[in-house]
Amino acid sequence: MQAGAYALLFAGALAGGFVSGLAGFGTALMALGLWLYVLPPAVAVTLTLICSVVAQTATLPSMWKSFDLSLVWPFVVGGLLGVPIGTLLIAHADPRVFKLTIGIFLLVFPIALYFSAPMAFTIGGRFADAAVGFAGGILGGLAGLSGPLPILWASVRGWGKDERRGIFQTFNWTVLFVALCLQTASGRVGREVLWFAALSLPGTVIGTWLGARLYHALDDRNFRDIVLGLLFLSGAILVWNSIGTA
Repeated sequence: MQAGAYALLFAGALAGGFVSGLAGFGTALMALGLWLYVLPPAVAVTLTLICSVVAQTATLPSMWKSFDLSLVWPFVVGGLLGVPIGTLLIAHADPRVFKLTIGIFLLVFPIALYFSAPMAFTIGGRFADAAVGFAGGILGGLAGLSGPLPILWASVRGWGKDERRGIFQTFNWTVLFVALCLQTASGRVGREVLWFAALSLPGTVIGTWLGARLYHALDDRNFRDIVLGLLFLSGAILVWNSIGTA
């Protein structure tokens, strides 16, 4: 690799770590766009899993006490049940169609939430939360899209900054860690991936630290707006990529 490629590798790790530290998700959103210029897709995706798990693990000690685990566990249980199903569906479904569908959804729904009055729906209780986590787990196993549904659901529930962050981070960490374990067991985490991970992790850790510091300075409204903006950007990227590969 040339110096420019190493710079893109570090920049992607720094940007991905920053957004993960700030919002509790989004490593792939920021990093993959840069890494795919210099890495094969299979390597870039596995590297994203590693850096995502590291970034979210790094911020857990400073935020764990503010998480409401009574809200988190239904999402995690549902997500763990959904991941294997999504993995099995890969052989029978077109991930591009799912990405396009979710992309359009993420272009429309965040805008509607941004301009709507604050919501605090309680319908369905923990069963509905688990169902959303289950759907997120399926999408995570199928197309790497574990986060959008629980994140949007947290906005509909009207939860505060720390409650949302607890759900985003714990759910995504669990699903991504399981996905990384499955990839490791299948032999996809080889020496090349580990080498690039070693080069990327300093940028990931620095970016995560900076993002976490900014997170603590945000109020509920600022955090909500940033999350909805990231979801809209994610939707735009998914639609663009889906149309481009059609």
